[in-house]
Amino acid sequence: MYDPADFPESTLVSVNGETLEVFEAGRSNVGNPIVLCHGWPEHAFSWRYQIPALVEEGYHVIVPNQRGYGNSSRPLQVAQYDITHLTGDLVALLDHYGYHNATFVGHDWGAMVVWGLALLHPDRVNNVINLSLPYQERGETPWVELMEHILGGDNYFVHFNRQPGVADAILEQNTPQFLRNLYRKNMPDKEPEQGMAMINLARCEEPIGEPLMSDQELAVFVSAFESSGFTGSINWYRNLDRNWHLLVDVDPIIQKPTLMIYGDRDVIPKSERLTEYVPNVEVLNLDCGHWIQQEKPEEINQAIIKWLGQQSAV
Repeated sequence: MYDPADFPESTLVSVNGETLEVFEAGRSNVGNPIVLCHGWPEHAFSWRYQIPALVEEGYHVIVPNQRGYGNSSRPLQVAQYDITHLTGDLVALLDHYGYHNATFVGHDWGAMVVWGLALLHPDRVNNVINLSLPYQERGETPWVELMEHILGGDNYFVHFNRQPGVADAILEQNTPQFLRNLYRKNMPDKEPEQGMAMINLARCEEPIGEPLMSDQELAVFVSAFESSGFTGSINWYRNLDRNWHLLVDVDPIIQKPTLMIYGDRDVIPKSERLTEYVPNVEVLNLDCGHWIQQEKPEEINQAIIKWLGQQSAV
C-alpha cells in the first residue's frame, strides 16, 4: 500500500476569486501539464498512484483539491459550485502556471467537470481522459427532475437536492464509518441501490466487500472530510439542474481526443451513445468497480501513458 508521507506537499493557489489546495510534481522548463480531477467524496490523494508514474514520463502533474474539498475554499452559496465556477477554477489554474492548455483527467464528478471544461473552454483542453462517468447528454428535461421522475425522491441525487442539509449532517456524524463502507472493492453482484444509498452507508455497521485501501490511506480521506464537512462537495450535486440550464446554448459535441475508461463492475452505466457526442473517443473496460484508479493503479497508469504517447505521435 501507499505511504501517505510520500504524497507531495500542497500549496494554496488563488484562482477565480477562491483558493485551491494544489499538489504538484514534476514541473519542467518545457512544461507538459496534466491536471488530475478527483470525484466525490474524494480528495487529490485519490491520484496518489498516478502522480509518480506520470512524473517519470516527463509530465508536470497538477492535482487540485477542487472547491469544497480539503483546504480549498468552501463558498457558502450553492450557486458557487455550478459548472461555470468549477471549470473556471481549472482555467484559472492553467493561467496560474502559465499554460494555455493541458491534458485533463477526471474521475466520477471530476469527469463531469472535465466534460464541462471541454464544452465551455475547448481551447484550454488538449486531451480528455475520463474514468467511470461517461458524457451525459443534456436531453429535454433537467437532470435532477428526470431522475426524480424515474427513480423517485429517495434517490440520493434527488435527496441531496430536495432535502438540503439532511444528508450532509448524517455523513458528518458518521464520517469514518461512511468512508470505510464506501471505499470497497470486489463487491458482491447485486442491483445498484437507488434509494438512500449514501445515508445507508453512513449508518451501516458492517461493510460489504474488501477494503480498497489501508487504514493509513483511509485516514487521509477521513481527516480531510472531518475538517471540511460534506456540504461544499454535495453542493456540486445541487447544481445539476442549474448546469443543465447553463449548457442550453453550448455545442454538445466534444471533438477532443478522448480516452473513456469504465469499470465493468461499476454501478454507473456505460453510455450507449458516447460516440455521437464524443466522436474521437477510445473506450477501455477494466475488471473493477467504481474507484478505478485506486483499484487498478498499474493498469490505469499503463493505459494513460500508452494512450497519451499515441496522441503525441499523431
